[in-house]
Amino acid sequence: MEKTKNHHRNPGAHYPGTDRLTAEGRSELPDSDYGLPRERKFPMPDATHVRAAEAYFHYAPDEEKGELARRILQKAKKFGVEVHSETILHWAES
Repeated sequence: MEKTKNHHRNPGAHYPGTDRLTAEGRSELPDSDYGLPRERKFPMPDATHVRAAEAYFHYAPDEEKGELARRILQKAKKFGVEVHSETILHWAES
């Protein structure tokens, strides 16, 4: 049986019945799982969170958008998520 790419180290990392990370779940993520690792913002440990980061991209400060866009595309590739946002594609090139 193939392992899913959509897994977590701790089943208590999410609120029951949701994909939403708990504070404990967020604190257990390595910096590399964040779109903005220095601030630990935009967690992307799985495909669901990559899609969420894409949806909330417009809330990122302009000075952070290039880095965030590139990390979204990186994580999207890893988890097999198609990014359709022209805005993210544009910022990733800047």
